Amino acid sequence: MSGTQLYDTIGAAYTATRRTDPRVAERILAALGDARTVLNVGAGTGSYEPRDRRVVSVEPSALMRSQRAPDAAPCLAGSAESLPFGDRSFDAAMTVSSVHHWRDPIAGLREMRRVARRVVVFTHDTSEGGWLRRFWLTRDYLPEVAGLLTGRPAITELAGAIGARTEPVPIPWDCADGFFEAYWRRPEAYLDERVRRGMSVWSRVGPEAERRTVRALRDDVASGRWAERNRELLGLDAAELGLRLLIA
Repeated sequence: MSGTQLYDTIGAAYTATRRTDPRVAERILAALGDARTVLNVGAGTGSYEPRDRRVVSVEPSALMRSQRAPDAAPCLAGSAESLPFGDRSFDAAMTVSSVHHWRDPIAGLREMRRVARRVVVFTHDTSEGGWLRRFWLTRDYLPEVAGLLTGRPAITELAGAIGARTEPVPIPWDCADGFFEAYWRRPEAYLDERVRRGMSVWSRVGPEAERRTVRALRDDVASGRWAERNRELLGLDAAELGLRLLIA
């Protein structure tokens, strides 16, 4: 299933738990620097779009476009790999948590580089020792996620394609944006159907893996096994879980 098809299917539940976290937004805004015109690629419902700049958005899913606020930036139907803009049309191009859905991430990033002077990408480091091992949900309960990464470019390839530097983005324990890693200190949240529906991973691994994971996690939370296994996380205000900013 393509990213467009996926969000045309699950996108109706997306806005229930997916919203801008101000601390993540601060990092993205800082990375945009003094850019006055911004292109948001894979824009979804408009989270993290700066309000103090002139923004144009591109989003392939009609369902996601339909849920944008009336005062949101204008949004065109389109994909990252073929942006309908001339060279250097924008001061900056940004994308938030969408690269992993693109058919050709390298081509999409190069298109962003073509149309903008600066590129800012919020994404995952899925390299060995990164996301899969650091995050207890993928490490201990959902090994199927590893299969979703097969054939996808490593973060070093993504950064190299546009000459970007990489910055870690620690995730606060009370992150307001319900992406996959957001509840790293709140395991009970993953037992909530409404929370899971705002995360594309569950649709991609399938219902059997989801049911098994929820069942095992529910047992471990109730018994105290999760807390014992992850006791080093309980006192942290933020965790390094492989989330990255690429800035070029």
